[in-house]
Amino acid sequence: MHIGLIGGIGPAATDFYHRGLIERHHAAGRPLDLTIAYADVREMSRNMANKDPGRQAETFARLVGRLKAAGAEIAAVTSMGGHFCVRELEAISPLPILNGIPEVKAALVRRKHKRLGIIGTRTVMESQLYGGIPSIEIVAPEGDAMEEVHSAYAEMAGSGHVTDRHRQVFFRAGRALCRERGAEAVLLGGTDLFLAFTGEAPGFPVIDCADLHIDAIFAKSSDA
Repeated sequence: MHIGLIGGIGPAATDFYHRGLIERHHAAGRPLDLTIAYADVREMSRNMANKDPGRQAETFARLVGRLKAAGAEIAAVTSMGGHFCVRELEAISPLPILNGIPEVKAALVRRKHKRLGIIGTRTVMESQLYGGIPSIEIVAPEGDAMEEVHSAYAEMAGSGHVTDRHRQVFFRAGRALCRERGAEAVLLGGTDLFLAFTGEAPGFPVIDCADLHIDAIFAKSSDA
C-alpha cells in the first residue's frame, strides 16, 4: 500500500516516522511505498494557539490532495500534536486518514495499564491525549509545570534540536508524575520527544505514542 505522510511538524518528527517505517519494512523484507508532503509547523502552532482546528484541517486536506495525486492510498499525520484537528480532517480528507489516537489508545488498553502520566503540547496534556482512555487514568503536569513542558516542547519541535534544558524539563516533569502522582509510566505525547529520551535513562518508564502510531501504519500497509 502506498502510504502518504503529512510531515514537517516538526522536521525531527518527520524523520522519526520515516526511519521507523523504513526499519519495519526492511525487517519484514517488504518494499516501502511512501510519499511525504510538508506542512508548516509555525502555521500549525498558530492554529493550535488560536484553537482553530478547522483552518488547520483545511491545510492538511490540501496536502492530502497532493499525496493522493502522487498515488497514496492512505494518509497519516506525523505528529501527536497535529492530531488536534484530526476529526475535522477526516471529514474533508480526499483519502482515508489513519488516525493515531484510537490506535494508541487501543495499544495502551491491551497493555492493561491503570494510571499513566503524559507530557507533550498543552493541548495533548490538557485533553489527556484528546479525550482520555476510559479504562486508564491519565495524569498531566499542572500549573507552571505544564506551561514549562509545553514551552520546552514547542521550542524543541520548531528547531528540530533538543537542549540540556529541554531534557531536564521533561525529565523533571516525568519523575514528578511517577513519584508524586502514582503514574506507572509516562506517555510521550509529542512526537519530537524522542529527541530528548532516546539513549537516555530518565529514571522512569516511558511509552512513545508516535512509535505505536508507526506500528499501526506499518500494519495497515501490509493489508494490500
